[in-house]
Amino acid sequence: MQKFQELSQTELESLYHDLLGKYKNFQEKKLKLDMSRGKPAADQFEISMGILDEVNSKSSCLASDGMDCRNYGDFDGIPECKAIFCDMLEVDPEEIFIFGNSSLSIMYDAIGKMMLHGVRPGAKPWSRCEKRKFLCPVPGYDRHFSITECFGFEMIPIEMTPDGPDMDTVERLVASDPDIKGIWCVPKYSNPQGITYSDETVRRFAQMKTAADDFIIMWDNAYAIHDLYPDQKVPLLNILEECKKAGDPTRVMIFASTSKISFAGAGIGVFACAEEMMARMKKLLAFQTIGFDKLNMLRHARFFKNYEGLLKHMEKHAELLRPKFKTVLDAFHSQLDGKGIADWIEPLGGYFISLNVMDQCAKRVVQLCKEAGVILTAAGASFPLGKDPRDRNIRIAPTYPTIEELQQAVSLLCIVIQLAAAEKLLQISPEK
Repeated sequence: MQKFQELSQTELESLYHDLLGKYKNFQEKKLKLDMSRGKPAADQFEISMGILDEVNSKSSCLASDGMDCRNYGDFDGIPECKAIFCDMLEVDPEEIFIFGNSSLSIMYDAIGKMMLHGVRPGAKPWSRCEKRKFLCPVPGYDRHFSITECFGFEMIPIEMTPDGPDMDTVERLVASDPDIKGIWCVPKYSNPQGITYSDETVRRFAQMKTAADDFIIMWDNAYAIHDLYPDQKVPLLNILEECKKAGDPTRVMIFASTSKISFAGAGIGVFACAEEMMARMKKLLAFQTIGFDKLNMLRHARFFKNYEGLLKHMEKHAELLRPKFKTVLDAFHSQLDGKGIADWIEPLGGYFISLNVMDQCAKRVVQLCKEAGVILTAAGASFPLGKDPRDRNIRIAPTYPTIEELQQAVSLLCIVIQLAAAEKLLQISPEK
């Protein structure tokens, strides 16, 4: 295919009018499709419905240690549930805490505790720091950035590479600026690019020198087992073990949940960290709660039984999701390859496809799609404060719509990407 930039003015004008006609045809269909968030679809919840039968009025409510899950106790989680997550995150039972249903709430809570109490005993609470900054790999997870925005951090974008964040820039910044207090990371199948950090990147995180003695890595392993192709699983080096080897085990906090494994609104969230940091977190959490929902822990543990059972369950998710990712990627290849107006990463796991359109065109693409009945994630959402300096990145979330809906949505999207590019090259004002 010929690149748009190589077309003559006449060819480009002809193409533009053809695309405009196709776009108007889509508008007449009056579509109402929402691809704005990476939500599981109903058929994914169906494979987890057995969880609800594991604990009922006729079943035992006792955990493996004899704890009555209807009562107070097992503050950091019941043993059988901890065992599954220990295997998933490769940590010891003393290094994990079973929370409520949301890992996002744990991350918010963790930042809040560091604001009030500091990262370590004797450390200055971040709220008393005149300046505080956080590193934000981009494109990244918008809700991470919202947390640090909420607590008044200056957010510094860090470009992503195929191996993870640009570590040369990360190391240079953290070594020279004591106001930089941490970094957000989605280390496996990153949101939205689907990148898994290389072993070298993980080791550099563990070993890097920081000007701030209270620097923390917020390691959101949200997609730890979300492989689209179970026979092509991508390994991730254990960050906690690497931090121990480097002599600073309290540098990292690890987060995960079953939000996209069991039920998005009624799953289990967990965090893990070095035992010495966990002891302090437990002391702080003891002021906050007597314990979390052990009945939910129990039903999850009984349903999955063990880590192997959890992995088998994830294979069922992969079977449901692969055709959706394929639908989007096939359309990109057939409609956009070789035209010089878009590029994307084909992920091996996770929940998103990161799409880059022509510079200064992403907002226009999202607007045109909306006007034709397809809602995409806002342009710039994958950047701090929603500001993509090149206005080119769009996070595509293919998981929630049906295949038929996806086919319509991605067909429209491919037309719109070309239409916006033609507008730019022809210098046509969007208002016209």
